[in-house]
Amino acid sequence: MGDWFLNLSIPWMAFVIFAATFVVAASVYLVVVRLAMDDRGARAFKALSPGMLPVLGTIFALLVAFVAVQVWNDFDKAKLAVATEASALRAVDVFAETLPDEQRTQLRALMNRHIEEAVNREWPAMAHERLTLASLSIHLVEAQRLTVRMKPQDESQRTAQREIVAALHRALDARRQRIIISQSEVGPVKWAAILLQGLCALIAIAIVHSDNRLTCAIAVALFATGIALSSLLIAAYSQPFTGAISVKPELLQQVNPTEAATMQPAGP
Repeated sequence: MGDWFLNLSIPWMAFVIFAATFVVAASVYLVVVRLAMDDRGARAFKALSPGMLPVLGTIFALLVAFVAVQVWNDFDKAKLAVATEASALRAVDVFAETLPDEQRTQLRALMNRHIEEAVNREWPAMAHERLTLASLSIHLVEAQRLTVRMKPQDESQRTAQREIVAALHRALDARRQRIIISQSEVGPVKWAAILLQGLCALIAIAIVHSDNRLTCAIAVALFATGIALSSLLIAAYSQPFTGAISVKPELLQQVNPTEAATMQPAGP
């Protein structure tokens, strides 16, 4: 789906999906009812077994569940990757307390630059699936080099050095994970399978109930609502870093000392 659609607010996205679904449903209803007015069409429709409806409905539900599991798993993995990166950066900030002033200042400055770059450049790029693994985190790599070149003066600094290197490695790995997940999306084949199966079930429902227009309209409207709701849920979560429901960089911003200071309320 296009970025313009996935970046809509939830009410507007719901409006577009429900409007499109009910337009298709109304078209199916009108065509089936019109064909049912002909004797030959009516006989053909009556010959269609109602037993097909549970089968078609089950296949549609399985397709929706199959795609929904992937979408929500990707969303959970995206949140975990960001949380892991933020936790690792926080660990760096904590262990940096035992370092000499100059090294501690340099290390924290690199962390702040990394967070600023992630928020201002990487997040918009991930939202449009433009960030790739070819893009290195210069500031995290420089922080690793700085830490490795350190010459600890006592055991506490040696321990801090080891922990900082390990935390930076976790942060880099978590960043790679969120970049990989940002490329995840519901492909056109999956969307086509869901929508075509929904359309087939919708047509079958209209045909089976074609002898009673009111019943046919109610049945078609109810199933169309189910199709629209399923499509809305999948579309809203289909790309973890895109749209109104997406993974935000707040956890990373909380690690940034300057950001944290601005977020705290002023004292009396």
